[in-house]
Amino acid sequence: MTAGANSEAEATSADDRRFMEEAIRLSRRHTGLTETNPSVGCVIVRDGAIVGSAVTAIGGRPHAETQAIAVAGEKARGATAYVTLEPCAHWGRTPPCANALVDAGVARVVVAVTDPDPRVAGQGLKILSDAGITVETGLLEEEGRRALAGYLMRQTNGRPYVTLKLAVSADGMLGRRGEEISITGPEVRTEVHHLRAENDAILVGIGTILSDDPELTVRIPGLEDRSPVRIVLDRDGRFPQTSRLAQTADVVPVIVAAVGGLPLSGLLSEGAVDELGNHSRSCRCEDHDQSAKGPSQPSPQGGGLNPVAPDMPHSGSTAPHVFSPLVGEMAGRPEGDFVGDGNGMAPITHLHAATLTSLLQTLATRGISTLLVEGGATVASAFLAENLVDRIVLYVSDTIVGEGGLESPLTPSDIPASFMSLGSAPVGADRRFEYERSA
Repeated sequence: MTAGANSEAEATSADDRRFMEEAIRLSRRHTGLTETNPSVGCVIVRDGAIVGSAVTAIGGRPHAETQAIAVAGEKARGATAYVTLEPCAHWGRTPPCANALVDAGVARVVVAVTDPDPRVAGQGLKILSDAGITVETGLLEEEGRRALAGYLMRQTNGRPYVTLKLAVSADGMLGRRGEEISITGPEVRTEVHHLRAENDAILVGIGTILSDDPELTVRIPGLEDRSPVRIVLDRDGRFPQTSRLAQTADVVPVIVAAVGGLPLSGLLSEGAVDELGNHSRSCRCEDHDQSAKGPSQPSPQGGGLNPVAPDMPHSGSTAPHVFSPLVGEMAGRPEGDFVGDGNGMAPITHLHAATLTSLLQTLATRGISTLLVEGGATVASAFLAENLVDRIVLYVSDTIVGEGGLESPLTPSDIPASFMSLGSAPVGADRRFEYERSA
């Protein structure tokens, strides 16, 4: 190859990276807003200029490729399409995106990540190549996989992608016993609200509810409607109906989950009265110990959660792990449309699961692809012990808690060997450390 050819190849490679970076950036716009579908970015380029670009629409359709083709129009003919995920190959409510690219006359398709969905898994690429389209895969794959982490985890492991967030003092503490103390500054608190907005659900332990009574919503102007489903681990039925979560459950759904021990259906049976004297008639109690039986179906009047699709696999099932069918074929992200039963009580769903793993599998079948764990030391340690953490976000401050402090299970100096550092950055007066599971 001549020097001129080498230079041309390097320029093409640089352009390819630039356009794929744009596609990945686009894909992040609707993270958490596309229900069970992945948020995909597509950029169509002709003669070095972008002629069409799109991200999967809110709700999961239309897909990015068909929208970008519509924008490009006739300019798509002979162009290159940069797509963050392999174009779909199966028919559902919409035709396959691979066929749409063929029909549009695209000459080349560059893909960051191939789709593990068994209904796609290379079939989209085959449709393209069989039509004479040049296909290239793996460009910026690591970045693409990170942007698609929730979808890929649900597809390959049948559970949500789990981010563990902890705020740690300079002396390695999460707080002080019997006292509410702010470890980090306002900039971190704002960033945490953005973290919440990016996730389908947020999880804490009952201890956090009883001690802090948090609301666990997104309180950033313009993002209030992106508050995640709120999940509380409560094996002993101590969740108070007077809590902020209970009082706002008609706006943002709440799940109270008993992991291990007795199922809550035994603690809050039909017509029972809980320890606070509240009638439990509007609390839906479901046992999801799948080793014993199949999943309970929500009552016909609905709830904070959408019904489980009857053909979806659950924990203990031998069915293939296909957790993200084409949009519309599976219950998507919970929307909290339950209106109660007229007695003024909040719609709270109670679940029971034998283990944290089976709980996460149940959440995945309900359209939850990403989970933010904001619990204290006990909850964090439990997720770490069961190898259920995929990403760690540590906020470290200069605050000294001192005597009576609650020790953090993690600090930047003792991150498990199975995690690699993604770097650190200042956030106001504090510092953020990020880690990602590498094995």
